[in-house]
Amino acid sequence: MRPAPTSTANRPSRGVSLAPGSTSAAASTAKPPSQLHRTPHPAAAQETLTRRARGTRVAAASVLVGFADALAAPEAVASLLGAGHRVTAFARRGRPVALRRLREVAIVEVTAPEHDLAACAEEVAALAAAHELTMPLDDPAVLVADRGLPAEAPVAGPRGVQARMALDKRVQLRAAQAAGFAVAPWVELTSDGAGVAAVNGHRPTPGAGEPHALELPTGWEFPAVLKPALAAEEHEGRLRRLAPRPVATEAEAQALLRTWGAATPALVQRWVAGTGAGIFGIADDEGIHHLSAHRRVRMMNPAGSGSSACASAPVPTELVGPVQRLLGEAGWRGMFMVELLRAGEEWWFMELNGRPWGSLALARRVGYEYPAWAAARALDHAAPLPPSPPFEELTCRHVGRELMHMLFVLRGPRGHVGEWPGRRATLRAMLASGSPTAWYNLQPGTRGLFLEDTWRTVATQTWGRRGA
Repeated sequence: MRPAPTSTANRPSRGVSLAPGSTSAAASTAKPPSQLHRTPHPAAAQETLTRRARGTRVAAASVLVGFADALAAPEAVASLLGAGHRVTAFARRGRPVALRRLREVAIVEVTAPEHDLAACAEEVAALAAAHELTMPLDDPAVLVADRGLPAEAPVAGPRGVQARMALDKRVQLRAAQAAGFAVAPWVELTSDGAGVAAVNGHRPTPGAGEPHALELPTGWEFPAVLKPALAAEEHEGRLRRLAPRPVATEAEAQALLRTWGAATPALVQRWVAGTGAGIFGIADDEGIHHLSAHRRVRMMNPAGSGSSACASAPVPTELVGPVQRLLGEAGWRGMFMVELLRAGEEWWFMELNGRPWGSLALARRVGYEYPAWAAARALDHAAPLPPSPPFEELTCRHVGRELMHMLFVLRGPRGHVGEWPGRRATLRAMLASGSPTAWYNLQPGTRGLFLEDTWRTVATQTWGRRGA
């Protein structure tokens, strides 16, 4: 018999005042999903995570989010609490999460999808049935929700065809090209012996001498980036996530492919050096709106990773049309992030994120409450949203990821195919004061969460889960 989801909310809830005139939050008790109920928080504390969910008018709801250890979890939860919603977060059983520092959020443990994907999907579906809305916070949660929840379940996130697009890089790359984005040359590798399936979205005619399953095309130029086609996949009944890897030689690429296995769909793409950027917004029947943008200041790992620091930027007007076509053709509904790479004068499409993204803190600090707005429109498609705030110059940094950036720089490139930052230049840049600065996960009343998140980030990246 599979264990029922269990809650770690074993302490009495402590009420918080969310904002002037806002509804107080509530949390689930520590019971299986069939017995979940809500108890109101007494109005006690005067501070909360939220800043600017103001202007959204929709009835408070019970919202299930997950996974609780997602990079965006603290900021997404803050946005939902600020809109008056009651939040429960599902977490992998036995894995402590920094989000537990927020007493107004119930943490309910489920089977880790890396152990049993079907069991996890079943348990999350049972939890979702006791809530009015479910919001996946990372790619594994998108897969779990799409597998487990019935089609009619209210979800603030991609489902069905949109979920496939959110998780399948091949679908994204073809759609981006059709929408008018610049896409670096890429080749899909197949595991059915048919050879190359697509080059920049066009299927060639197989012929003698073409590569076989999971083999690179003859003459492919290096360096390149080898990518799993799926952001999250089922492998032998378990969820598996593989990370893109830059490769300097064909031998290095073939060795990596062998470790992934023939059953894993993969693609290879030309490596492009540039500066990461992102465009964010909401998509619905009105089109795309409430757009904002950022540029990456530093990556946690200079060899390739998410940001450790990012800065607000004006939305490039020449990219609004391609973004609109990309999402409009897909029938996208909800929040989105289009990830880009700026190299010279060209904007290269990298990927589409269909759930809250790692740098959500920056968007929230400048007034864009995407999770609260996405929840409002998921609950009521006609819910009014506040006007977009004016552009504000701000840099946002994640302390744990900044510390890791410095450690990666000190460790050295270890065969990295691109340019590696110097130690002195990195230290000067990290200590320099310039534009206004804010920090991920640090707001009034969240110091405990901020410190634990910093510790867990460094521990996980240095000693692995044993140190977390």
